[in-house]
Amino acid sequence: MSSLYHAALADLTRVFDRIDQSQVERAVAEIAAANRIALYGVGREGLQIKGLAMRLFHLGLKAAMVGDMTTPHLGTGDLLIVSAGPGYFSTVDALMGVAARDGARTLLVTAQPDGACAKAADVVLPIPAQTMADDGGATVSVLPMGSLYEGAQYILFEVMILMLRDRLGITPEAMRANHTNLE
Repeated sequence: MSSLYHAALADLTRVFDRIDQSQVERAVAEIAAANRIALYGVGREGLQIKGLAMRLFHLGLKAAMVGDMTTPHLGTGDLLIVSAGPGYFSTVDALMGVAARDGARTLLVTAQPDGACAKAADVVLPIPAQTMADDGGATVSVLPMGSLYEGAQYILFEVMILMLRDRLGITPEAMRANHTNLE
């Protein structure tokens, strides 16, 4: 059984060996410059995006999930962060169009940087990992379906939070102070 853990970790290592750090830094700079941030993803990608939203909130940033009643109107100076691992989701495309129309910038996280949503994004952050869009035929990962992409999102987002924390001069104590006490 432990060989499956090692294989999964090796798959994740290969993703991060291929990730373009300059694109990660560009995404971090985009987030750091934003006034308000709204985030959206579907399925398991959406769960990872929710984790990112929570950590951005812990940093003290104005972050909300699209669909929550407290999601603000986005406009100039704001940022919409979306995930479309396979390159296109109709909801992601529609939300990006609304955000762009009202002056907000868009950051797309995807495994398909040449996909339809990437063409409409201001910033694209590619994660070179298998998604459900390319899990058929020759399997790239021991992990099923889009799990490699989603697992890589978790690790990438946590590292980006560390980068943002350092860039913005936020202490771990300040982050902890923003964590809810209503659990």
